Formats: sequence, structure tokens, C-alpha cells
Amino acid sequence: MSPLIINGRTEKELLKACLQGDRLAQRDIFNMYAGKMMAVCVRYSRHRLEAEDIFQDAFVKVFTHLAEFESTGSFEGWVRRIIINTAIKNNQKKSVSHEEIGLEHYKEDSAGPEVFSLLSEEELIKLISSLPDGYRMVFNLYAIEGYSHKEISELLNIEESTSRSQLLKARRMLQEKVHELYKVAI
Repeated sequence: MSPLIINGRTEKELLKACLQGDRLAQRDIFNMYAGKMMAVCVRYSRHRLEAEDIFQDAFVKVFTHLAEFESTGSFEGWVRRIIINTAIKNNQKKSVSHEEIGLEHYKEDSAGPEVFSLLSEEELIKLISSLPDGYRMVFNLYAIEGYSHKEISELLNIEESTSRSQLLKARRMLQEKVHELYKVAI
């Protein structure tokens, strides 16, 4: 696979130029990843304004700590990790953390996987964004980013069992929301 070239320069050349203070290279790197990383921010936040704050804070960190990037891995992966860590720290700053919501009112039946295929990407992101903070963090880290419950427990400073429980509750809550949205007969 050939390297991605933006304005005649590869990612590696752009990163080197960024380290030398080249503002055009910084703009090109920002534009290269802005769309993907904003989508990550949206998944971890309750609303667009919060996502934009996370996005801005994270990109400031990216450029501030660019010299710490070791070219052994993917730059995109490094940026994604900064975005996720910034979202987690943002969540931890809030006064409400790890909401506990009982499952008594949830039905045991669940919507089948085919129901989720009816949702647009925008609808699914909106549903995920409506989850309580703790549920949303665990759901994103586990179901979308692929972290293990052990890794999530370390990142969020919670027990592994809490991570599992919040994932289960998030899934059930999403199923209920989809059921309400489409009035699916379960």
C-alpha cells in the first residue's frame, strides 16, 4: 500500500515538518484526521458541543506532545488513544459519574440483531450518546474500540465486574430504546 500523500508530502514528512513548527503541515495533519476523530468524540459525548470541546482539547494535546510519538506504531492509532483518554478524563471531571440505574423495568426479551440494521449511523450514535456516562464509556470502549474488561477497569478505575455490569445494562438500555423507537413487537 502506498503512503498517503497530502499536498505533495507523506504523513511522515508532514509530522517531521510539524515538529519544526510548520503551520501548514499542522493544518494538513489536522485535516487528515479531523473527520475520523470527531466521530470518536461524538460517540463519547452526550451532545455535539461536548464532543467539540473534547476534540479541541485532544488535538491541542496531539500537537503539544507530538515529539513523544514513536514511529513504531500508527500515528492514527496514537491520535485515537489521545482522543479516547481525553474523553475519559472529561467524563471523570463531571460531577455525575458511573450512574447506577436498576434493570427492573427492562424486559428480558431483546430485539434481534436485524432491528439494529434498520438504524442509520446517525440514529445509532444518537442512541449511544443518550446512555448514562458510565454506560456510554464502557459500551464505546468494549463494543467499538475493542478493549477488554480488564483494560476498561484500569482506564476508568472501576472493577472488572462493574465494567461487565455496565456493558450489560448499556446493551439492554439500547435494546429498549430501539424497541421504543421502532415499536418492534418482541
